Amino acid sequence: MKDVTGPDGLHVVSMGEGPREVLAVHCTLAQSGAWKGVARGLSGQARVTAFDLPGHGRSADWDGQGDLPDAVARMGCALLDTALGTAPRIDLVGHSFGAIVALRMAQLAGARIRTLTLIEPVLMCAARGTAALADIDARALPMEDMMARGDLAGAARHFNAMWSDARAPAWTDLSPAARAGMIRAIPLVPACNAALYHDSLGFLAPGGLDALACPVQLIRGSATDPVIGEINDQLAARLPGAENKIIAGAGHMVPITHSSQTAAELSAFFARHPA
Repeated sequence: MKDVTGPDGLHVVSMGEGPREVLAVHCTLAQSGAWKGVARGLSGQARVTAFDLPGHGRSADWDGQGDLPDAVARMGCALLDTALGTAPRIDLVGHSFGAIVALRMAQLAGARIRTLTLIEPVLMCAARGTAALADIDARALPMEDMMARGDLAGAARHFNAMWSDARAPAWTDLSPAARAGMIRAIPLVPACNAALYHDSLGFLAPGGLDALACPVQLIRGSATDPVIGEINDQLAARLPGAENKIIAGAGHMVPITHSSQTAAELSAFFARHPA
């Protein structure tokens, strides 16, 4: 694994070797190392480059300017000309909030994207009006109250519990450094709401996804929160030809808890779309 400092103060790592170049974007409260298992599964097929989101891992804090998902997507696009500058086209993969960043990157830099894989995208506005969205919003209320009181540790613990599952580490199993990283990042969660809940980036607007010419794969776990199924099905309906995959037994943290199965889905997807 190679570590470098990229543009905008991003900490960037590259893992493995192979003829394809993959750029992977992790979920909120995680860091680039979340992709280690997937990178191992793609060994010999692809080099996986990942970066710590602003305010996560070893990247600099977000400066608070603009719309967070859009700002991060533009940082990711800058990596296409630095860390990935020799690759004419890349395979783009994002998980959870990282999938929203990847979707925005595909809008901004479509000519550079060979394939797009969205794992458990949290585009909540795609599930507007569903019981699944109402349920998860109700379960998020305690976290919002904690943040309003300044209890960032409680909010991070609640958020982690909401999106974890039996195969993912519980809060008490995490190292002090991991917990501190989540507490540092938790204020960024509400900064995503304009895009996730109100579609500030126009994904669902007429023509919002029409410019995506690359093949798209949607992945979710069979045991994930029901809202993800609503989101993936809605996105699949709006993206002609999109593949809608389910990994058996996995929850929301599928790239970590089921990394080999995730890598297998990516490998098969790449084989269907040669370099």
